Amino acid sequence: MDVRSLTPVLRALRGCLHLLMASLLALVAVRAATDGEPHAPAVIAVSGALAAVYAGGLLVPAARRTREASAGWLAVLCVLWAVLLFLTPDALWIAFPLFFLQLHVLPLRWGLLLVAVSTAAATASFVGHGGPATPGAVIGPFLGAAVAVGTVLGHRALYGESERRRELIEELLATRAELADAERSAGTLAERERLAREIHDTLAQGLSSIQLLLRAAERALPADAPALAHVREARVAAQDNLAEARRFVRELTPPDLENGSLTRALERLCAAAPGPEVRFGVSGEPVGLPTPYEVALLRIAQSALANTVRHARAGRASITLSFMDTAVALDVVDDGVGFDPDAPQDGDGPRGAGPSGGFGLPAMRSRAQSLGGALTIESAPGEGTAVAVTLPLPPSTSAAGGRHE
Repeated sequence: MDVRSLTPVLRALRGCLHLLMASLLALVAVRAATDGEPHAPAVIAVSGALAAVYAGGLLVPAARRTREASAGWLAVLCVLWAVLLFLTPDALWIAFPLFFLQLHVLPLRWGLLLVAVSTAAATASFVGHGGPATPGAVIGPFLGAAVAVGTVLGHRALYGESERRRELIEELLATRAELADAERSAGTLAERERLAREIHDTLAQGLSSIQLLLRAAERALPADAPALAHVREARVAAQDNLAEARRFVRELTPPDLENGSLTRALERLCAAAPGPEVRFGVSGEPVGLPTPYEVALLRIAQSALANTVRHARAGRASITLSFMDTAVALDVVDDGVGFDPDAPQDGDGPRGAGPSGGFGLPAMRSRAQSLGGALTIESAPGEGTAVAVTLPLPPSTSAAGGRHE
């Protein structure tokens, strides 16, 4: 656990644990000196050595940088404590802070085993030094060990819950940011589409009409008419401006769709997909779609196909674009391992959020809903996956068409 991530309460608890260790070691040394124990010099020396090793592990970052270094530091502490147990029964009380240290440094399984061994050693030391083998002498160390284990397990559970909440908050913030980017992108694309349509339907059409009228006037005028040269200059100017207007329309086209229609973009996507064999098909009579529709369908196809390549382990996949009277539909189907759409998906799941793909399903669903459509997923473990999105066609689609050239 990173010390920098501790809350003030946890920092206070760690400080209390350090203070408890220092106080117990001081108590052992003072009692050995004042009670006239035969091994008093050795007890004081070992207590000082144990305190020095303990403080060194806290102050030297290298002692806790890796799990192996921390385990080595703990082993030295346990050896010194065992020597102290051999010298004086008062070392029994040092077991309590050691319990927490053992459970913190070691994996849970090994930590519990070492706590059990330490509890037995503390009880044996107390009895071996002539202490009465009363129920309290036996139950006391085991009760302290149980309290330590319960406290550490509770702390681990709270810490794990805190980490899960932190990760969830980060995912929600990232999802919100991604959705905001998608909304901004959709707004930008809609504005680009509007400008392209306005330029085509007004400026470009007007220049085209002017060019046709000037061409008719040029043919109607006599060859020696003084105005003929001006008519020709006007027609060339109109022709040049019409070409410039069409260039503006082409530049407003999204990069993924600038080399052709949505159908051709999907064909290129299927041909370039690594891994499984991907087939593309069109159903119904294709109609021109507004640019936001083309971009949304292309992005959904890219995301769904990327999920298939990364997670599905499929042998075959297909993308079908279906044009209906009032809607357009996109289906991405694979024969991969499938998954349970109702089960929560983590970042490494088959359709979960990944570092490279963002939050795939929520992003696809958001794109569909932003255009009044719906996205459905049909899948089961071992039965492949089908992703289907349906977008209602706007009333002006047949008249205005999609992108204009």
